[in-house]
Amino acid sequence: MSIHIRKEQLSDIQRIHEVTIAAFLEAPHTDHSEQFIIKALRQSDALSISLVAEDEGKIVGHVALSQVMISGGANSWYGLGPISVLPNHQNKGVGSKLMNAAIEALKHVKAKGCVLLGDPNYYHRFGFRPKEGLILPGVPAEYFQALLLQGDYPQGNVTYHDAFSAKG
Repeated sequence: MSIHIRKEQLSDIQRIHEVTIAAFLEAPHTDHSEQFIIKALRQSDALSISLVAEDEGKIVGHVALSQVMISGGANSWYGLGPISVLPNHQNKGVGSKLMNAAIEALKHVKAKGCVLLGDPNYYHRFGFRPKEGLILPGVPAEYFQALLLQGDYPQGNVTYHDAFSAKG
């Protein structure tokens, strides 16, 4: 398996949609709206970074990043997600390659940091940690994690783009 990470192209949109559906089909803790979130982010011009993972020219994974708002007034913070890997490519390093490429892309746009909602056992390896005072309301604190890229950690409630309410 030879994984190549690159920016999404217009011709990738349908395949990203399919990969996202497949990746979350059997996943716990989902309402199966991930593909709609990506579509709504794209339609709102809020999909800041969109990367695909290819294996032998076929898209097998995708990661989306979009700016978040923080009530304390911090700017240049991004939310990572959804991140999707086809089930038959999971546990083979594709997600890790997408994560590392996403973090590098954030550094390239001079992001101050990134937040995500996910399994701490997985995301800790990339430097993500819960940060006291940085809150996603209604979510257990241990699952809402942040990665500081420059400056200081902000304080406040985090709000994702309205696209994260998309259901269809």
